[in-house]
Amino acid sequence: MKKVAFLASIAILSLSVACNQAGQEAEVSTDLINNPATASENAGEGEEKLPGIEFVEEVIEFGEISQGEKVKQRFRFKNTGNADLIISDAKGSCGCTVPLWPKQPIRPGQEGEIEVVFDSNGKQGRQHKTVTLVTNAIPNTKVIAIKGDVLVPETNNAQ
Repeated sequence: MKKVAFLASIAILSLSVACNQAGQEAEVSTDLINNPATASENAGEGEEKLPGIEFVEEVIEFGEISQGEKVKQRFRFKNTGNADLIISDAKGSCGCTVPLWPKQPIRPGQEGEIEVVFDSNGKQGRQHKTVTLVTNAIPNTKVIAIKGDVLVPETNNAQ
């Protein structure tokens, strides 16, 4: 078994050296690097139509809550681009943070909202939870957050 793994390693190494030498003769095109849809933050005239996403607030402070409470916050946003905005995914930083987002495309100029529910069960102290959105805008990820304090109720152990 060790001989087979050794021979496979030599074969792979030989192929990579041969490919590397052949690749030295070919020129690399800069077309991919200069793609205006990926290299530019600002879409100008003659460039591809792109969506944009702009939030009213990217971080919402929910204040103080008691342990076990659920907090619901709404993040309002607008498509500031010139193409339909699609949010393909949204993930909370932990299982206690659940986002709900529009599944339909948001037209240019239209507004939408993302609802984030934070469950404080088992949490205590200062909390900072994030939601990462995956969109068809550039950049394709956007992070929004909720912050606040979870207070643990004092228990009376006197009998």
